[in-house]
This record gives sequence, structure tokens and C-alpha cells, in this order.
Amino acid sequence: MFVVTVDFLIKTNLIEQFRPLMLENARLSIELELGCKQFDVCFNSETPEECFLYEVYDDKSAFDTHLLMPHFKEFDSKVAKMLDNKAVKLFSLVQGKALQS
Repeated sequence: MFVVTVDFLIKTNLIEQFRPLMLENARLSIELELGCKQFDVCFNSETPEECFLYEVYDDKSAFDTHLLMPHFKEFDSKVAKMLDNKAVKLFSLVQGKALQS
């Protein structure tokens, strides 16, 4: 499995505009991309301008496909000017287990 983490620092006055765009991107990634297995969106409750993503894909090819999807390109374009910083990290999943609810 291939894991991607993203740390966003959102401009304070644009947090409420960013949030629905982020949630829609995550929803569409899970619904439309067979290789996208998990897409968690987390906002820091103490520092609301911080958003963290944890994404799991079948492999790097599935992530590369994600980057080409129309919904991702639209999201990326819309939020680019809303950010003070964006840091993407790529990992190989060695061990993991999702909690069942």
C-alpha cells in the first residue's frame, strides 16, 4: 500500500471556504477512484487553519491517477490561493490495521 500525508496551512480568513472543497475532494476520491482505499481529513481543533490528510492507495500508480482526476485538478486549482503552505509526504505502508466501527 502507498500512503500520502498532506499538511495544509490555510489562510485564516479562508478556512470556511476551504473546508467544503476539501471534504468534497475526499468524498469523490473514495467514490470514483478504485485505487483509493482511505482518505481521512483532519482539522486541528486548537489551530483551525491546520488541515492534515492521510490517504491510502493500492500503489503509487493509483496515487498518480488521483493527481490526474478532474475533481482533484479542480480542487487543487481552487485552493491554491487559500494556502500559506502545503507539505506532501509519500510513504510505503509497512503495517496497519483500520479500526472497525
